[in-house]
Amino acid sequence: MIGVPGSLEGSTAIITRASAGIGRSAALIFAREGANVVLAARRAKEGEETAELVRRAGGSALFVRTDVSDSADVRRLVETCMDRFGALHCAFNNAGIADSPRVRIDGLEEADWDRVIGINLKGTWL
Repeated sequence: MIGVPGSLEGSTAIITRASAGIGRSAALIFAREGANVVLAARRAKEGEETAELVRRAGGSALFVRTDVSDSADVRRLVETCMDRFGALHCAFNNAGIADSPRVRIDGLEEADWDRVIGINLKGTWL
């Protein structure tokens, strides 16, 4: 029941970078706790695989291919969530990149910097 501390039953969550790792694990946990999960990621094949894992575990999942640094994609993600589930109760903003941990910041190209900032900062803001 929504509003009960610690309960996600009946709530709806968007989870970004849900195609693998922490995002995939979070999707499974949110669903296990009763939330509908809307999965967002750039990699469609892996995102659909996460949705299928959630469904096989008895949860409700919807995958929406999304680039979190693109405001039109994020708008479509939220609209799709609202159309399907009627509400959005929380977002697990997990998307983030580190292009090359071996490159010093003064060695990054401007386009690489823009990409990191677009996903890591703008994506969370959107």
